[in-house]
Amino acid sequence: MVTPNPEFVSTDLGRLHIRRAGDGPPVVLWHSLFVDSRSWGPLFDELARRHTVYAIDGPSHGKSESVPRDFTFEELVVSAEQALDGLGLTEPVDWVGNAWGGHVGIRLATGPRLRTLTTIGTPIQGFSMQEKLTKAWPLVTAYRFVGPKDFLVKLLFDQLVGPDAIAAQPDQGATVMASYREADRAGMFHAMRSMMLHRTGIEHLLGNVGVPALVMSVRDDVTGWRPDEARRMCAAIPDCRVEEVAGTGHVSPLLIDHDRILGLIGEFWRTAVPKT
Repeated sequence: MVTPNPEFVSTDLGRLHIRRAGDGPPVVLWHSLFVDSRSWGPLFDELARRHTVYAIDGPSHGKSESVPRDFTFEELVVSAEQALDGLGLTEPVDWVGNAWGGHVGIRLATGPRLRTLTTIGTPIQGFSMQEKLTKAWPLVTAYRFVGPKDFLVKLLFDQLVGPDAIAAQPDQGATVMASYREADRAGMFHAMRSMMLHRTGIEHLLGNVGVPALVMSVRDDVTGWRPDEARRMCAAIPDCRVEEVAGTGHVSPLLIDHDRILGLIGEFWRTAVPKT
């Protein structure tokens, strides 16, 4: 296993924790909401064999500082750019985003900071009012009042990871769930409320993505973001390819299909031709 070198960079959304390992072209990883950089599991180690990998803990996640207020996606993107600056990454980087990290990456890909963009399990639609009232609001409210109780963790991770993936990789499954249990409660509440209740669709940004993109959909995603929707998303991006990976939730492919993800990313990076 690669031993990462941890460090922190200052941003407008607090100090962000970075796990860095390897040597080579820079790769930046940003995880899903609710979890932290540990969710990348063996992918972090494998990518670090040929690259310098920077795995960022998002605001109020992992070892990053807690943000004691709601924040916007616009602020989040500025924070990500400040993190890249703080790491000395002035040249375009290869960005890999899981769910939440894909949202950040798509926004960054409309500017000059990325060489390529990879998203894994990243739905682009905003929540409808019905989804906010029946899914997002009850989850955010329950967390606000009771925190990461076992019943809430099970409810969330049955969708985010899936019981089959957790059973197949129990150690990594436990690590991923621990990242939610261990998060600062006030900070996680604000992150959940900001990123779920105030999330808007980003379909209008897809035509402005200015780098080669690889979109990975989760084959049996129980949240409803189907592979056909990923294909429509990819069709709206000027230079895009789409692939399916195994799993039932946004994070589950990182546990049960990491070898395929690694192969797809490697092939994509070898053949992508960024604009000059």
